[in-house]
Amino acid sequence: MIPQADDAGADDVQPLDPQQLGAYFVLREAVSLLEHQVEQQLRADGDISYVQFTLLARLHHADGPLTMTQLADGVVYSRSGLTYQAGLLEKAGLITRGATPEDERATLVTITDQGRALLERVLPGHVQLSRRLLFDPLTDDDVRLLGDIMTRVRDHMRSQPPRSAAPRKRRSSPEHG
Repeated sequence: MIPQADDAGADDVQPLDPQQLGAYFVLREAVSLLEHQVEQQLRADGDISYVQFTLLARLHHADGPLTMTQLADGVVYSRSGLTYQAGLLEKAGLITRGATPEDERATLVTITDQGRALLERVLPGHVQLSRRLLFDPLTDDDVRLLGDIMTRVRDHMRSQPPRSAAPRKRRSSPEHG
């Protein structure tokens, strides 16, 4: 996908200049290369996917259990995809799920001791790989600047509610058509 126009129509949108387009493609390529290597490391060291690792890490660093919606928003993942991944993690004994006392419709997710142990097992390799691929070619100033830039970009993107937080569309029933 080449990011040149939005839904308003190509005639109304200023195209990206060559520098912007180049930055976009370099960012996408770097993220893809990093994700591929991280996925391989996590599969080799813990037989988990990057999404599963992210879910376990979010739960590990939370102040307590999180709802499925909080998890979906935190990892920017669909509700259905998260439900599937949580099912796999629960079956493996890495998390537990249950109703919240305040709202039986919400599902609370908690990392288990087995989940924490797995996270502790894969984390050293993850840190080593992240350092080698992402941080070794950067100076301390580069890391600070990259963090500042990506924080601004993330915050701008997060200013709109994530898809998992958007209200569900109700299907109209035939009699209410």
